[in-house]
Amino acid sequence: MKAIVSSLTHRAGAWIVSGAPALCLALGFGLGTPAAGVAQELFAPVVQVNDRVITAYELSQRMALMRLLGAPGDLEELSLDRLIEERLQQDAAREIGAEVADEALQAGMADFAGRANLEVDAFLNALAQGGVAAETFRDFVSAGLLWREVVRARFVSRVQITEAEIDRAIALTQPGAGVRVLLSEIILPANTPETQRASMARAERLANIDTLPAFAQAARNFSVAPSKARSGRLDWVDLSDLPPQVAAQVLPLSPGQVSPPVPVRNGIALFQMRDIQETGSAEPEDVSIEYATYFLPGGVNAQAQAARIRTEVDTCDDLYGVAKGQPEERLVIDVLPVAEIPADYALELAQLDDNEISTALTTADGQNLVFLMLCGRTRVLPEDVSREEVSAQLRNQRIVAYADSYLDELKAAAHIEYLDEE
Repeated sequence: MKAIVSSLTHRAGAWIVSGAPALCLALGFGLGTPAAGVAQELFAPVVQVNDRVITAYELSQRMALMRLLGAPGDLEELSLDRLIEERLQQDAAREIGAEVADEALQAGMADFAGRANLEVDAFLNALAQGGVAAETFRDFVSAGLLWREVVRARFVSRVQITEAEIDRAIALTQPGAGVRVLLSEIILPANTPETQRASMARAERLANIDTLPAFAQAARNFSVAPSKARSGRLDWVDLSDLPPQVAAQVLPLSPGQVSPPVPVRNGIALFQMRDIQETGSAEPEDVSIEYATYFLPGGVNAQAQAARIRTEVDTCDDLYGVAKGQPEERLVIDVLPVAEIPADYALELAQLDDNEISTALTTADGQNLVFLMLCGRTRVLPEDVSREEVSAQLRNQRIVAYADSYLDELKAAAHIEYLDEE
């Protein structure tokens, strides 16, 4: 495939019709119009799924679309897997008589295009430059809407979240719960309105990732955090050390699932749950975090200066000697509840022990390196956790689990045959 549209690579929105990560990838499309003279080759079947086939043209179109959207991983394997799933999902829709009204289809197309800040016609023109037919995009959206109708009809009424479940979920954010999480992170830049829009579109797309390797690759490709060198992997962290808005988003996740985008200062964060543990021992009920921020003028010497200061300080109080004679605003030592600490600071502090240092951040204007030091930690209860938000996340998680299980059943019962390409 030729002529990849670079603007779409950076601006295309989430592959979302349902809002649930595992469902967002279950979008499909059908056939466009191949060039004359190659129709026979393009329409050659590559896979048979029950009584229908997937053609080489459909596969090539899906790969082109995935490439334009910047999908991670093996595009051929990913595209073929999705097309197979969509055949099964479309069969399931046909069994219950589910259909997509033209108004809903137009709205779905407009919503998708809007995530790239484009009208539908402009979006279709951009796709055409990348070799993707308008019919392909139309069927792509239609299949996702059909699957959402199937899931709604089969499972939504079966999912009831009890008050006890909400209480337990909220309780896990309490200081005494003894819960820690193993996360991976992707931090996307958002220091200007333009980068914020582009990063949010990319974040919504990356939130659909549902495997550890794919998230790790995306972290290496897109994250601006130092953790990108570790494929985004963080060490174990106590849930109560995280900013409340982050804790509320990661708590309902199962291993492999990715949080919705979380705005942080000058960035947009995504978190993937790798593991969660209840430690079995209650932690002290702490109340605040004391931390120091010492601002070093940017440039090639900032990190070298930070490395030198590391060797000179053992506690936050030692920074007063380092900053002696300098403007007061160069060194700030605060004692704040976790909820009041800027999210990017709080995320770094959550990974530090007392008197440890991070130099991963810069100021909003990029002019200064932030020498961030944890003086002491006392944990705080996130008081603003919304019961409605927790309930919605638990409900969505359960619906996704039902849908995934049903799709696995469809696969197991289907006749799927990979055909020779001769």
